[in-house]
Amino acid sequence: MEKFLQQKVLDNTIESYLYVLGTILLILLIKRLISKYLAKLLYKLVAKAAKNIARQSFLDLVVQPLDVFLVLIISIIVLDKLTFPAALNFTIYHVTFRQLIDSITAGTLVIVFIWLCLRVIEFIAMILEEKANLTKDQTDNQLIVFFKDFFKVIMVIIGILLILRFSFNKNIGNLLTGLSIVGAAIALATRESMENLIASFIIFFDKPFITGDLVKVNNFTGTIEKIGLRSTRIRTTDKTYISVPNKQMVDTIVDNITLRTQRKGELRLEISLSATAEQLTTLIPAIKASLQKPGIENTVVYLMDTGKNAHIIAIDYFTSMDQSMEEFNALRESVNLSLIALLEKSGIELAAANTDVVVRSK
Repeated sequence: MEKFLQQKVLDNTIESYLYVLGTILLILLIKRLISKYLAKLLYKLVAKAAKNIARQSFLDLVVQPLDVFLVLIISIIVLDKLTFPAALNFTIYHVTFRQLIDSITAGTLVIVFIWLCLRVIEFIAMILEEKANLTKDQTDNQLIVFFKDFFKVIMVIIGILLILRFSFNKNIGNLLTGLSIVGAAIALATRESMENLIASFIIFFDKPFITGDLVKVNNFTGTIEKIGLRSTRIRTTDKTYISVPNKQMVDTIVDNITLRTQRKGELRLEISLSATAEQLTTLIPAIKASLQKPGIENTVVYLMDTGKNAHIIAIDYFTSMDQSMEEFNALRESVNLSLIALLEKSGIELAAANTDVVVRSK
């Protein structure tokens, strides 16, 4: 048996192969236990800050990348104990097979590490969101979403640089110097993206609107659902989902309906020219009285204009923004019905849409 174990295959004994294989199989069997144990230790470190977040949420985020990272690290360590077979050390395009394997291994290790870091960023954002939800101000939630995406992008860039360094043996310093030389060209090529990124910072610090606000932009009205690095996502009143570039959100006039102090109802009554001045003098106070309804805070009623087709009475009434749209529509219906009843009672008619033409013969 000893003789069999000491036989060499590809420059390594069978015993060495069995040792490596056994170690890898063992770590595959117990990886979940070790990962959960390590994750629980990490959770204890942040337990005070994350006391309102379930431990299972943290475990769901980090256990899987820890599994892969652990298996990868152990596999690299034990495989390194083997002698690389000379028969496999051939050259492919001026690169030896061993160098290729080392590069792939280093790249994979970097990718898994970045994956783990991204999950940690997710958890930190989860903690901050939990704390931000304790306040009424939605600005904090908005900033958390933005910077979560921002740091994820930074982490991915770091990962790419690390892969270039350890997998392709590129000097990062020289690479960054080279990037500075072509920086102008890149800036021109990505000008629109950079403008949108800068606009996103302007939105966050100037705060013309925040997530959850009802806004009107150009011909669209809807609720802000997310402000990203490049665009702002809006759920319109038609229930469609649109993305507006942040630069356009900064350059365009944005009507933040949420910040209105009152909601306005507007009506223009076109009264028939047959109505007398006395009737109009009586009608206007009657309209004001009919607008004394629960929910209406202020009213403006006056004879706005008179002309060859009609007398125009302007009616504006204002309600609290605390009312839902359904409540406001119900109130508007009630106002309209009251005005119809008032006109019928007063014997006053609205101006006709068409003018009758009478032809008289001589």
